[in-house]
Amino acid sequence: MKIDRVRAIQVRAEWDYQEPLGETGLARPSFIYPELEAAQPRWPIEDISGGSPYPVEAYFLLIDSDEGATGICGPVGDEDIAIIKRYFAEMLIGENPHAVERIWDKMYRLSIHGRKGTPMLALSKVDLALWDLKGKLLGAPVYVLLGGPSRGKIRAYASMLGYSVEPLKVIERTRHFLTQGFTAFKWFLPGMPKDGEAGMRRNLAIIRAAREAAGPDVDLMFDAWSSWDVPYTLRMVELAAEYRPYWFEEPVLADKIPQYAELRRSVRGVFISGGEHEYTRWGIKALLDAQAVDVLQPDVTWAGGLTEMGKICALASAHDIPVIPHHGGWPSTHLIASQALTTCPMQEWLFQAGRHSNVFYKHKLRPVDGHIELPAEPGMNMDLAEEGLALVEERVLAE
Repeated sequence: MKIDRVRAIQVRAEWDYQEPLGETGLARPSFIYPELEAAQPRWPIEDISGGSPYPVEAYFLLIDSDEGATGICGPVGDEDIAIIKRYFAEMLIGENPHAVERIWDKMYRLSIHGRKGTPMLALSKVDLALWDLKGKLLGAPVYVLLGGPSRGKIRAYASMLGYSVEPLKVIERTRHFLTQGFTAFKWFLPGMPKDGEAGMRRNLAIIRAAREAAGPDVDLMFDAWSSWDVPYTLRMVELAAEYRPYWFEEPVLADKIPQYAELRRSVRGVFISGGEHEYTRWGIKALLDAQAVDVLQPDVTWAGGLTEMGKICALASAHDIPVIPHHGGWPSTHLIASQALTTCPMQEWLFQAGRHSNVFYKHKLRPVDGHIELPAEPGMNMDLAEEGLALVEERVLAE
């Protein structure tokens, strides 16, 4: 058994999304430069001017075996495809598709300048496609191959990126999704140090509105997306204390590990979370060694794929730190379902990004009553929809 071809396909579809889309962005560390703030693109798609249904396109990576099975991962970026063709595709030909540890190590050693950032994102996509292929060859969901299931369904938290953060809208949307069974929410705070006291008051109004709508028993998390500093975070923790936030996420830039550690030592009553923009077991180990975070949030599709995330979860469990992955869609579901409840207690559900990805999938990821049911199909569940997709281009990367 061997890998005999690596392909990339580009597909086009229409996304019939009737809810508000791209109402607001999020704070970004680049916004200290006004021209970069003004140029912020819409998310999760750039052009919403024409209204629903929106035309959308995506790339998918396909890895074929000589036994007729195909592993698939997507959506992936065009940069991912370029890097996979440049560094990894030829290397995969002739490999045993079950040997994911060997292949991961070969890719890592081959791309010594790609230990972080975009090259690691591409490596992650190859790893996920290989796990999908392995699951199909063995006729089992990937979480079963990884040691699961650890539970029948996964608690999901509602991640509200793209929705308006005007307080009345925060109240309206929080109450709406409470009726769908969600018991935890994350809002994205726009105020940052350059905005001064006015920005703090705006942040606090959002936090207050979320708590008013959610009631006393719901977990509320707030994301700063690396845009704060230590004094600002300490002041926001003080102001928000009465509203009992569960965590403040990525308060400072990812490389400022001592500052994360300072915040964790100084803050009481709210967790400090991070790790979304960190990569591999070595990057996560640096956070753990520094005692920098209360919650780890590496992304399955960025940090090294499932092969590496298993090691990250083992490291985290030894430090008694939970891993709540950044988004990740179906790959996150498989990871979480393979881990103990104390190691991976819940999954992020980004409404707009998740529904956007669902356009392309045969098997849709849809939380029910605030939980994600475990899939029964072999592989990773990222197979392409059988209807509604048009093939734009197919490229053979290696054979």
